[in-house]
Amino acid sequence: MNDRIVSPGQGDEDFQETSLRPRRLDDYIGQDHVKGNLQILLEAARKRGEALDHVLLYGPPGLGKTSLSLIIATEMGVNIRMTSGPAIEHAGDLASILTALEAHDVLFIDEIHRLSRVVEERLYSAMEDFALDLIIGKGPSARSVRLPLQPFTVVGATTRIGALTAPLRDRFGAIYRLAYYDEAALTRILRRSARILHVEMDEPGTTEIALRARGTPRIANRLLRRVRDYAQVRADGVITRQVAHAALEALEVDERGLDPHDRMILQTIIQKFDGGPVGIETLAASTSEEVETIEDVYEPYLLQLGFLARTPRGRIVTRLGFEHLGLPYHTNPSAPTLWEPVPEEG
Repeated sequence: MNDRIVSPGQGDEDFQETSLRPRRLDDYIGQDHVKGNLQILLEAARKRGEALDHVLLYGPPGLGKTSLSLIIATEMGVNIRMTSGPAIEHAGDLASILTALEAHDVLFIDEIHRLSRVVEERLYSAMEDFALDLIIGKGPSARSVRLPLQPFTVVGATTRIGALTAPLRDRFGAIYRLAYYDEAALTRILRRSARILHVEMDEPGTTEIALRARGTPRIANRLLRRVRDYAQVRADGVITRQVAHAALEALEVDERGLDPHDRMILQTIIQKFDGGPVGIETLAASTSEEVETIEDVYEPYLLQLGFLARTPRGRIVTRLGFEHLGLPYHTNPSAPTLWEPVPEEG
């Protein structure tokens, strides 16, 4: 679903604007609590002349986990090797990557929760002891060899920290959660991106884009590029509130950042199931979507806005969801309440 303009996942187009990534921690906007703790971690490692402790970054996609890994390498003055969990298929792949690292280098593993069990177990000793245990030969003549490694730093990124095994999670000395951005932070990010892209944009136009960016910098920058295209064709290249509004309406991104796919989920529950409750598998069949797609792509933001709610009997659309679609609110007589009053004693 990365073809959606409001998808937080990384698409092919996002690789074209690598110049928008911040280079230094001071240029990184938002996530102030993470930045403060990371600044101390980096400065302490530099003063001791040691490799940075292993860092785990988790949170929704598009919030800057990859950018932070690049900043860590830049601030430490070392090289970075970037890979992903699914790309390391065999223990031999891991061995070739680790043995190529120089002292204090950074190994960034995206989607680290998708490492295979065999690769993950080999990574334990590498992270803890900076050594790699290899088995040479087969059968009775097989022997174990411990290969020393240069001290290095693993920076892991995941959107599902609960999917990480406890032994792997425990080997990270610093674990940081990245949260959604507020409007003020997104506005600052958009102003910085506009300067880099040489786009003329006024403050109301910036705010209009920030409001529809779903709290995600990646989506904000993607919307900025599309509004820039519209402004260059229809408005002499200047982004005002009116131009941004017209461009985003043409893209069918509404004032809360919902696109037609999001609205389809809400409308299906309301029109076909009287607002819910409806089971996730029934909803998936009714919308011709996969269950995993609804749970991982559509639901998180709708739940965050309070437009959708999960109950023991299924999904229901809340009053806010009805109001956003401009429909009169009503409840299904069979719908469960989201809370039950505590009975009085006596």
